[in-house]
Amino acid sequence: MRFVKGHGTENDFVILPDLDAGLDLPASLVARLCDRRAGVGADGILRVVPAKLSPEAGEILDREGTPRGGAEWFMDYRNSDGGLAEMCGNGVRVFARYLVDSGLAEPGEFDIVTRAGVRRVSLGRTGDVSVDMGAPRVGGESRATVGGAEYTGLVVDMGNPHLACVTGDPVGLMDLGPQPGFDPAVFPAGVNVEMVNLVGERRIVMRVHERGSGETRSCGTGTVAAAVAAARFAGERDGAWIVEVPGGRLTVTLGEGTSFLAGPAVLVASGEVTGL
Repeated sequence: MRFVKGHGTENDFVILPDLDAGLDLPASLVARLCDRRAGVGADGILRVVPAKLSPEAGEILDREGTPRGGAEWFMDYRNSDGGLAEMCGNGVRVFARYLVDSGLAEPGEFDIVTRAGVRRVSLGRTGDVSVDMGAPRVGGESRATVGGAEYTGLVVDMGNPHLACVTGDPVGLMDLGPQPGFDPAVFPAGVNVEMVNLVGERRIVMRVHERGSGETRSCGTGTVAAAVAAARFAGERDGAWIVEVPGGRLTVTLGEGTSFLAGPAVLVASGEVTGL
C-alpha cells in the first residue's frame, strides 16, 4: 500500500491513492494507519478515488445536479478512529495539492467531490491552496462543556457539524483533549467544538476538538465556523478573517452565499505501508 503524508497548518493526513477503486479500507485499518506510535500517524485518511469509479461519488453528483464528468476525483475522508466524515477543509486542500503534484490534475481551478458536495479548489504549482467551502448554514445557540465550565456557542453546519464558542477565557489554557460535553439532541452524530478568542480586528485565535480525532492542530471547516461565529459576535456578516490555530494561520473570507478558506498545504513524505 503506497501512501503520501501531508498537512495543512499541521492538520495531517495519510493520502492513499486508489486509482482503480479496489482498496479495502475497514475502520480498523484506518485507525492503525493513523496511530502515531504503531502506524504512519495522522488526524485522518484521504483516499484518492476516480469519481467515475465510485458509486458514492456518482450519487453525490446526481444529488447536486452536477454532470458525472464535472468532477474527476472523489475525496473519501476518514477520521482517525475510522469513521466516515462528510468534509474536511484542510483535507480537501491537501488532496488538491497531491493531485497537482502527482500529475493527476493541472494547476488552476477544478472540482473535487466530497461527501458534503462538490468543492472547487484553486492552486498553482506552488503556494497556498484556496477552496470554496460553500455557504455556512447557521443554526441557533447551544452549549459546550470544557474543563467543567459551560460555554455558549453558535451552531454552524459546514457539511459537518460545528459548535463555535466565542469566549473571553484564554483558549490557550483550555484542555481540549477530552471530548467536550454537548447536547446530543442538537448533535446526534457528534460535533466539532471550536473555542475562539477575538484578538484584533477580524482576527481570532482558535482551538478545536474534532469528533473522531480529538484535539487537532487545525481544522479547516472549523476555522470557517469560528469566523462565522466571531463575525456574528462582532455584528458583521462578510469580510476576510485571519484565523490563528496551533498549527499556523489561515484566511477565511465570508461572502454572499459562500465562504472561502485559503492557506498552505504541504506534502512531506511518501512510502509504502508494510506490516499493518
